[in-house]
Amino acid sequence: MSRDASITLDWADGTYVFRLAWAQLAELQEKCDAGPFVILDRLGNGAWRVEDISNVIRLGLIGGKMEPVKALKLVRTYVESRPPMENLMFAQAILSVAVMGAPDEDGSKKNGSPKTESASTASQTESSD
Repeated sequence: MSRDASITLDWADGTYVFRLAWAQLAELQEKCDAGPFVILDRLGNGAWRVEDISNVIRLGLIGGKMEPVKALKLVRTYVESRPPMENLMFAQAILSVAVMGAPDEDGSKKNGSPKTESASTASQTESSD
């Protein structure tokens, strides 16, 4: 797992870094009156609220080092004035990385399996050739 737990996405009018650190997760809980996994579940099962989507994206931008005023302006322009479904997958991705971590870029995890298991599988396949 990546310790950074940030995600860079092409969203709205550019490419942005989103990160929900502890402080942003605590604020998200307060704003949405639910814990991060409850919000993530709502985003996945269709029981989401519009505030779930907007708060995840706004706080993710702030956690990604954007000034709060700019983050709010972007959310008002590209989330609150658009159909919610346009931003649902972005909110799911941002919150998923925050609560579960981002996969390492070096590929040390494949399909959720630790590197040691992948390495043993690869060596079995190589030796059978």
